[in-house]
Amino acid sequence: MNGTLAGDESPPSAWAPFAHLAFTLLWTATVISNVGTWMHDVASGWLMTSLSPSPSMVALVQAATTAPIFLFALGAGALADILDRRLLLVAVMAIQGVSAAVLGALVMTGGVNAWTLLAFTFLSGACAAFIAPAWQAIVPQLVPKAKLQSAVVLNSVGINISRAIGPALAGVIIPVLGIAWPYLLNAVSFVVVIGVLLWWSPPAKPAQQLPLERFWSATRAGLRFARASGPLKSTLVRAVAFFIFASAYWALLPLIVRQELQGSASLYGLMLGVIGLGAVAGALVLPRIRRKLRPDALVSLGTLGTALVLVVFAASPWPQASIIASFLAGACWITVLSSLNVSAQTALPDWVRARGLSIFITVFFGSMTLGSLAWGQLAETVGIPITLLLAAAGSIIAALMARPFRLHQGAELDLSPSAHWPQPLVSSDVEYDRGPVMVTIEYRVAPKDTEAFAAAMNDLRQVRQRNGAYAWGLFEDVAVPGHFTEYFLEESWVEHLRHHERVSESDRLVQERVRAFHIEPEPPRVRHHLAPEHHQNSPESTDPPSSAGELL
Repeated sequence: MNGTLAGDESPPSAWAPFAHLAFTLLWTATVISNVGTWMHDVASGWLMTSLSPSPSMVALVQAATTAPIFLFALGAGALADILDRRLLLVAVMAIQGVSAAVLGALVMTGGVNAWTLLAFTFLSGACAAFIAPAWQAIVPQLVPKAKLQSAVVLNSVGINISRAIGPALAGVIIPVLGIAWPYLLNAVSFVVVIGVLLWWSPPAKPAQQLPLERFWSATRAGLRFARASGPLKSTLVRAVAFFIFASAYWALLPLIVRQELQGSASLYGLMLGVIGLGAVAGALVLPRIRRKLRPDALVSLGTLGTALVLVVFAASPWPQASIIASFLAGACWITVLSSLNVSAQTALPDWVRARGLSIFITVFFGSMTLGSLAWGQLAETVGIPITLLLAAAGSIIAALMARPFRLHQGAELDLSPSAHWPQPLVSSDVEYDRGPVMVTIEYRVAPKDTEAFAAAMNDLRQVRQRNGAYAWGLFEDVAVPGHFTEYFLEESWVEHLRHHERVSESDRLVQERVRAFHIEPEPPRVRHHLAPEHHQNSPESTDPPSSAGELL
């Protein structure tokens, strides 16, 4: 994605994406479906307080929702980059709708226990794992590039509108109709969004000259990109620092209402609804705040507000104070989540977008899962108030420790394909699966420039690794000072050809800085090497020199 698409500048209108019919209909259908999902989640949390009211079991409902997303989101991102995203979403949502209907029937007939509830919750979370990266990755197909940031924020607004409506509806439906009905209505809500997805015709993809990526190769490529991407890694660190502590009130909220506030399902639904209203209000004022504060300051502000919320939940016995704190919780949540989400989006080129977002989602839900389990166990030992106070203190400490990791670094990059690499010269056709491939590039550098050259090559190393190299090295000829050879290894010939397609405009600038040190009139010599066909090595068994990546 071009770095100018989602920088800190606000778009002309926060509502501009609604000018596009596909975005409007899908956004509306998603709000309806998410209302059903929130009713489902409220019913599950409240039902567990009746089936097994211990803090650890109630926290397991949150963990069972988030754990499968942590476990499956990375593979789901690879599938979303390989397969037709629209059909993938339709299939998974159909499964999720049937699951909700079956659970509703079991609850209505009294055939559910605590472990059955957790099993269905885990299945619902697994479906969500396959939906999330595909759904986020189709957003750039719904609106022009200039409106992408507004679309991302509006998606967050839609989620929180449903969070405001869904719990409140559940709080009314459960006492009047019974606790089975939120599940049954959720099943119906999936029909709406499936219908809109079947109506939508996504833009045709450019013709592919290379075969589709294989699942495991695509997964490894996504992980390599994340490992070598500074902007994405910084975003992930900031996500862990926030979500692992913010998960405390999400995991324990049913017990905060029932045990600390002596409230009912209606109060629980009201507090969740107020969290949603706070998030919507926060999203509406966020563009104005963003003009004055950088993303890092916004996340710090949201973290401070979340710590205050945890303190109020721990110390106040009055429902009114907790309701006000819930509004603040929603505003802080949307502030942090949208800042982190846009930071992740701007760090990702199109070829790895779903996989990169799935890694962000994995870290998000992994932090929520780990936090939910930890806070639930801690509450068993020291009680809910002390647990919430410890989470508040931990969130402040973690935020201070994570300050060196800046957000929105990718907004400064142009990640659109440069297409400036020529096709490699070969003496005969090479089979796509043949490999591994070693590419070597020879440079001649003036001795006085070797230190600066090494620094530039370190940046180039990250470029190679982001785009597919699993090993990299730089060596100097002991007989000819200033004569350097760079090498990098890739899994197969087709993966090297994909590398040609993935090189971005920002990558081209890094390469130009490196080549500026080359003092010969001819460009650096590039050679492509293949392992002999009778003795090919896998990436896992190919050992680069032990000093790979260091300047000798």
